[in-house]
Amino acid sequence: MDFFEAQARARRRTARLVVLFICALTGLVAVGYFSTIAVLREFVPQGGDGYTAGIETDTTVRSWWDPQLLAGIAAGTCAVVGLASLFKWTQLRSGGRAVADMVGGRAIDPHTTDLKERQLLNVVEEMALASGVPVPGVYVLDKEPAINAFAAGHTPEDAVVAVTRGTLDQLSRDELQGVVAHEFSHILNGDMRFNLRLTTVIFGILVIGLIGRMVLLNMRYMRVRSSGGGKNNNGAGLIAVIVVTGLLLTVLGYIGYFFGRLIQAAISRQREFLADASAVQFTRNPQGIAGALKKIGGFAEGSRLQSGRSEQIEHFFFAQGFRSGLAGLWDTHPPLAERIQAIDTRFRPEKTEAGATPAAPPPMPEK
Repeated sequence: MDFFEAQARARRRTARLVVLFICALTGLVAVGYFSTIAVLREFVPQGGDGYTAGIETDTTVRSWWDPQLLAGIAAGTCAVVGLASLFKWTQLRSGGRAVADMVGGRAIDPHTTDLKERQLLNVVEEMALASGVPVPGVYVLDKEPAINAFAAGHTPEDAVVAVTRGTLDQLSRDELQGVVAHEFSHILNGDMRFNLRLTTVIFGILVIGLIGRMVLLNMRYMRVRSSGGGKNNNGAGLIAVIVVTGLLLTVLGYIGYFFGRLIQAAISRQREFLADASAVQFTRNPQGIAGALKKIGGFAEGSRLQSGRSEQIEHFFFAQGFRSGLAGLWDTHPPLAERIQAIDTRFRPEKTEAGATPAAPPPMPEK
């Protein structure tokens, strides 16, 4: 494969998706603005005193174009998304070792005498040299029999590489090298930090919907004072505005979250293609990573993960660890066949599906 062209193509697609993500945020503000205008036009009738439903209003609100209102909604949206994203960032900013510990990883002793673990340490050191990054911490997920791996951390200095027990037991050295090289690409290309930023922004969008739900759930605690017919109408108008606002926030937040996840998954899939191409560049052996992907396709456990905590970082992994539903729209990884064909154009998916090279059987438990 022409891995330089593959890298350039993946970067171009990622750039287009990032622009699309920004457009989606802009669209969220636009929809919120026009929805607010529609609510005000419907529930805030014109009046000469400048007050309706207990809310101070201005005649410009009744027009479809109000720059001040647009600026306010944009600023409010950015403030909510920004603060929520910052909160999420503080939760996820721990280094790679904290992430590995969270999903049940075990740090490999540098002086281990286990042959498979020693081989993994050697491969990690080789790939660190090939990619020009510091040697990361190395972990094993002992309770995961599937073939998978991940890299985590904010910077190359605090990164770790973790592999599942199935990866150690089932892959040859060349295949293991391909998987590790793929993870080093994520470290070198800043994918870990990039994914973290996307995750925090999408959480910020979700918070808009959560605020809307909170408004609706707390409506029963609200009491509107009334002492006359006109004020009763004002109170009813205020309730209507609050209810509609809560509904709009809920709908906009969850729609924004849905499409944000779609775009994040699409970006993640392109970064996987980029990491595959970089792995070929580091190892100069396309058959290594291609062989690992083929083994996943022919292995009973595949790349499926068992720990529920791993789902929080599913986009960090080498291969799809969980089913996303939605006809694969939220899948964080491309289909195995597409990844293999991008590396080996002679590959035919039906050969693997009809009868893949069987993986080595798992070791028998010690008595």
